[in-house]
Amino acid sequence: MKNFMKIALALVFSFFMFLPAPGFAEIYSFDERINIRVYESVSPSIVAIDADISEGVSSGTGCIIDSGGLILTSSHVLDGFKTIKVTLSDGTSYSGKMVADNIDNSDFALIKIKPDSSLRTINLGNSSNVRVGQKVLAIGNPFGFNRTLTTGIVSRVDKKRNKIQTDAAINPGSSGGPLLNQKGEVIGINQSIYNPDNNKSNIGIGFAVPVDIAKKFIEDVKKSDPALFIN
Repeated sequence: MKNFMKIALALVFSFFMFLPAPGFAEIYSFDERINIRVYESVSPSIVAIDADISEGVSSGTGCIIDSGGLILTSSHVLDGFKTIKVTLSDGTSYSGKMVADNIDNSDFALIKIKPDSSLRTINLGNSSNVRVGQKVLAIGNPFGFNRTLTTGIVSRVDKKRNKIQTDAAINPGSSGGPLLNQKGEVIGINQSIYNPDNNKSNIGIGFAVPVDIAKKFIEDVKKSDPALFIN
């Protein structure tokens, strides 16, 4: 009987030893898999921006829109800059040059770097079909914590002011980063937060400029200076 029990236990142990490891779909929920997929596909096209200004350093986020080193960000991040440092997802840093800006209108700017190799670019979607309640993701560099992912929903669409409001956490350093849909497409460029207590807290009200406005800015720059888009 004892030998039988030993054999039975050995068989049970062997059975579990050779079971396949849980797959990706079994470990994470459906929503988690979306978040992971979007982050892993998009984060290589996100950069950290540090502009040297008279008051110190102005930090922000940028989206690589051209493999030759053209980066979209928020113009206010670069306001009064002396030098610009751009850090890629692999930690490599380059000196950046601001080649276009539109702070008075849409708060966008383009930075150009000269990378050693072709860069991963972000996918600009459209903002015409953004709806209140849809799930969104934001990637940015808040307080120097590079390529931080936050999630939330579209809380409000303000067509009069050209703003997408979201409760996805957006903090100082996130300006210029993407607001993404669940396909990993950019639907807005994160710009600001509503903060009545002078940056003492984040109360969950952030704003992004619709990506269709960013695309028009990029197209206008391309028409006026097509050489910027030649690798």
